Amino acid sequence: MSRTKGKAKPDGFTVKAFMKNSVVAGPPSTGVFHSQSSKPTTFRTYYERRELPIAVDYNNRGQNIAWKVDIEKLDYQYYLPLLFHGLCETEYPYEFLARQGIHDMLKRGGPKILPVLPKLIIPIRNAMNTKNHQVMCTTLTIMQHLVASADGVGVALVPYLKQILPVFNLFKNKKRNLGDAIENRRQRESIGDLIEETLQTLEHYGGPDAFKQIKSMIPTYSPA
Repeated sequence: MSRTKGKAKPDGFTVKAFMKNSVVAGPPSTGVFHSQSSKPTTFRTYYERRELPIAVDYNNRGQNIAWKVDIEKLDYQYYLPLLFHGLCETEYPYEFLARQGIHDMLKRGGPKILPVLPKLIIPIRNAMNTKNHQVMCTTLTIMQHLVASADGVGVALVPYLKQILPVFNLFKNKKRNLGDAIENRRQRESIGDLIEETLQTLEHYGGPDAFKQIKSMIPTYSPA
């Protein structure tokens, strides 16, 4: 029990809470929306060891990736999951290299992407579970690109949605600015709107079972 300006501040649902001049203390924060700190990722470790074929292209003011090998010759089973582990990064250049590297590989991966999908689920889930808005928004955008990147990816992702969607349900109705990192690109769109957009994309590419899986995990979801 604490005191505020001479008044007792007991915990709720106690005898002292009904005493004269008592001001009941509110419940403690659950921290359910608080971002979780993440350890340095495998992606960062490999990049710092110079074991990844990417670097920042400073000739373009650091806005592009310089690939040291042809993307189409990369082993997607090895490199694409490594880049997805980098989704948890928030510092430059790691965040930039992981995000842009994934987009580059998805653009040119074609049929190489579908066989790698099972290895991408844990990195996606870990990124969403950080509850860091920058990380979550990057991951949501990546997911939209992933399901549209090659035939069959959206359908193959459906059985894994139960591992990914719990955080969607938590933040679906959370309306707030996403931050400076993406403010210009998404025009202050709320994370709830971005989640809604991603769910619609998952349903569109996921085939007839996608809606049922999404609805079972997020009862308030309804198609556009």
